[in-house]
Amino acid sequence: MEPVIREVVAKTVLNRSSLGGYSLNCYVGCRHACVYCYARYMQRFHPHPESWGSFVDVKVNAPEALVKQLRRAQPGSVFVSSACDAYQPLERELRLTRACVEMLMRYGFEVHVLTKSALVLDDIPIYSKTRRARIAVTITSPDESVARLWEPHASPVARRLDVLRQAKAAGLPTAVMFGPLLPGISDDDATLDSLMKSAADLDVDSLWTDALNLRPKVWQSVGPLVSKRYPALLPLYKNVLFNAAFREDYLAGLAARIRAAAARHNLLPRLEGCP
Repeated sequence: MEPVIREVVAKTVLNRSSLGGYSLNCYVGCRHACVYCYARYMQRFHPHPESWGSFVDVKVNAPEALVKQLRRAQPGSVFVSSACDAYQPLERELRLTRACVEMLMRYGFEVHVLTKSALVLDDIPIYSKTRRARIAVTITSPDESVARLWEPHASPVARRLDVLRQAKAAGLPTAVMFGPLLPGISDDDATLDSLMKSAADLDVDSLWTDALNLRPKVWQSVGPLVSKRYPALLPLYKNVLFNAAFREDYLAGLAARIRAAAARHNLLPRLEGCP
């Protein structure tokens, strides 16, 4: 089913980020349709009758809006992107992210990309010109079948790993986000070891991990999938998300397993975020 595309005119595309620095979003909504996506809350501010993942608002004037902002903005780091994937499928046709990051680097900003799309490879030559960029990918599970189920329109895991490989070869810093680590699916010792091994093999400069978090509308998406495909895990998911005492113990155990796996692959100094 094709997504519903709506063209909108934005006043701004560069905003102060709670993560520090700025964030850049040329799109609202994301075709990757990840089941666990925290950005579903955006529908409070951009109402759509369609479900998350089946619509995209395109900020058609993003480059023009950005130019106006850059004349006044103090250079800093820019997270691309915070409420969507900047390299979702529409970017192949529209190239709004490309136009914006070219301007950001021209104005002396650093760009920190986080994506699930191999489409970013098209822009590696642009990022490598100034070296003011870091390329990161998100991986939830090393298992392609799991990834297809939870991230139906994102690039295959192997292609995301290739992004890190090629970015590194181009002389760019790289990073990987392992998360959300799915309870009973991708949070066990063997899976964590596989993920850390891939990070070590690719010599990523930094890595983060995250647990499955309860955000607005997330359970309405996660719950039905778990009920249908992993019914035996449904009590675990309910406890992890809704039972505060259980969640505290779960996160402590997960953090310990993550650190142990990172230590086995000499990655502890590069582990920047842990649940």
